[in-house]
Amino acid sequence: MKKYIVAITALVVLWSCQSDEKYEDLNRDPKNPTEVASDFLFTAATVSIGDYTASPNVNRTLYRFLGQYFTATTYLDEPNYDFTARQNPDAVWSEFYRDVIFDLQNAKSIVMEDTELEQSEKDARLGQLEVVEVYAWHLLVDSFGDIPYTQAVQADEFPLPAYDNDTAIYEDLISRLNSVTTMLNAGQGYTTADVIYGGDMDAWVKFANSLKLRMGLRLQDVNPSLAQSTVESAIAGGVFTSNDDIAAINYQSTTPNTNPLWEDLVQSGRSDFLAANTLVDYMNQFEDPRRMAYFDDNVEGYIGGIYGASNNYGSYSHVGDQLLDPTREGLLIDYAEVEFNLANAAELGYAGAGDAETHYNDAITASITYWGLSADEAAAYLAQPDVAYDGSTEQLATQFWIAMYDNPFQGWSVWRLYDEPALRIPQEYCNLVPYRYTYPVDEQNLNNANYIDASTAIGGDDTQTPIFWDTTTPDQSTYVGCLDE
Repeated sequence: MKKYIVAITALVVLWSCQSDEKYEDLNRDPKNPTEVASDFLFTAATVSIGDYTASPNVNRTLYRFLGQYFTATTYLDEPNYDFTARQNPDAVWSEFYRDVIFDLQNAKSIVMEDTELEQSEKDARLGQLEVVEVYAWHLLVDSFGDIPYTQAVQADEFPLPAYDNDTAIYEDLISRLNSVTTMLNAGQGYTTADVIYGGDMDAWVKFANSLKLRMGLRLQDVNPSLAQSTVESAIAGGVFTSNDDIAAINYQSTTPNTNPLWEDLVQSGRSDFLAANTLVDYMNQFEDPRRMAYFDDNVEGYIGGIYGASNNYGSYSHVGDQLLDPTREGLLIDYAEVEFNLANAAELGYAGAGDAETHYNDAITASITYWGLSADEAAAYLAQPDVAYDGSTEQLATQFWIAMYDNPFQGWSVWRLYDEPALRIPQEYCNLVPYRYTYPVDEQNLNNANYIDASTAIGGDDTQTPIFWDTTTPDQSTYVGCLDE
């Protein structure tokens, strides 16, 4: 992907380089600035999404555990899906509402009131902000189910916001994506502040359509007609066509702008995380060439740490060097995901989707070459009988999940949508793999009436209550793990 090296620290300079009057106003009360530049808010919100989706930190999202790509050496509550010890749902909820959606909506207000911008520039910037905001809302719905939406982040008017129906939110988010292309095509949006594409508006259109493709396919079992129209609209509008198109946060080599993986795997000096045997065993079964990129060669062969157990750091495969780079990009949507989604769309018979086998092959090839291996290695992998396209959901989902190693939220979602591949029951506590986060403790305590209504509406505030688009769930009693090791 063409790299736009965007210095987040430069935005501090940009922020400070307002008129003297604004500069003086900020200095009068530095703890409570009257206005923050929309550029800064846009960057900060975008990076917050990247940080929280990429981080393996046990205090954050836990997506790398939920997808069973990583396991732990010492901290066992989180890989065993105990959300109460560190109140992980509270952390995710507050981060996305406070540091992402609130900032993005604030930035929109500032842009609309900016008299120095041409209308075309305003529209383009609002389009970029809208895509990132829709992405954030979609993460929240897919993590919790019903959430505050129409009354959210309006503390003065709605201090105790009601929860909206998750299906209705999804429909509205798709409608917003349907309208965003016109905004993005209106003119030149953010450039320096854009840590994804550096102001390439055509790339933003592809990002919006690729997100719409993802969201449309989430609906295939619960609302087939909307799923089809959404996916067909995304394809017609133009989705990613190569690894050059991917949507990713461009991190830097110096703190505080480094990839959070580096912060927790290198900078911390700790040895808390290992490759999980769930992933390693599948990849060993297929003799997957990506093992040399995904994992280190610190042990003979590739051996995953027992998922959810207390593991000796030196006895199992470590995370590969590519994920230890502070400049490692933070994936939001990559080309491999788009091709797997197109394969699924083709299998469903959607117009414009093309040939399912071709997209399946292109998806695997895109993933393998993205990780630095050759097209010949991809072809050899695809030639294996167990990998060669057979049209089954199990095969597509398993290969899709393997490819989402560094986009763990999507990997967890693949398992929930397709019920494949079979994951593992954590060794220590024997808790089932969650279908959703439970609601934050703060919501139970401070917004109790609305919390009770939402919990009742979704079928119970439990990790085993599926998200609305997850219409079937696997029989986890068949899963290996717990005391079976």
